[in-house]
Amino acid sequence: MLLNAKDLNYKVLNEMLRKSTDDCNVTECCGQRYIAAGMSDKTITINGIPGNALGAYLNGATITVNANAQEAVGDTMNAGKIVVHGNIGDAAGYAMRGGKIFVKGNAGYRAGIHMKAYKEKKPVMVIGGTAGSFLGEYQAGGVIVVLGLGANDKEIVGFFPCTGMHGGKMFLRSDCRNVRFPSQVTARAADETDMEEIKVYVSEYCDLFGHDIHAVLSSPFTVITPDSKNPYKQMYVAN
Repeated sequence: MLLNAKDLNYKVLNEMLRKSTDDCNVTECCGQRYIAAGMSDKTITINGIPGNALGAYLNGATITVNANAQEAVGDTMNAGKIVVHGNIGDAAGYAMRGGKIFVKGNAGYRAGIHMKAYKEKKPVMVIGGTAGSFLGEYQAGGVIVVLGLGANDKEIVGFFPCTGMHGGKMFLRSDCRNVRFPSQVTARAADETDMEEIKVYVSEYCDLFGHDIHAVLSSPFTVITPDSKNPYKQMYVAN
């Protein structure tokens, strides 16, 4: 089903998507918010730039964006997949608890904030370029991978990564010599077991965006894990 979003309000556009029983191709998208919010069993391709909260509360749908996307991509998503052939704004994957987000380019601030996992659900976010400050803030579960492709001399991540992190894992394709991590996490060189863990995610990224997986995985990775499930205990409890 072909939907031209040029003059459509986001509520009208979403209603049309919900009613469709076919795969949907949205053209001339320009800032409509909440596209595919809460949807499942849908395959949606977006040409243009969707607005904030693309795929919020997503529950199984697959969304492909052939451009950039704005803030809060995959906010609180539960299942499904979001693929962005460009860059994304701030707070992607906020409170994400399942599904996958793949970003060809860069992510803004606070990607993966409050990401969590529950039982068999383990959310995954793979960022092909660089990530802004506060990556993985308060991360409680799931996996964040940042590949730094095309970063040149830019740091793979901004300031204050992993602040308040108390669950999950983060993998950065860098030796991270110039990255400052908080004291409540451990940052170490990834070993063979770590690399085997992320191989499936990096392989899917490379298949989506046309990269050579062997070249991507040949670089050093740093894996970051939390040391404490209550990283701010010292702020509230007297010794």
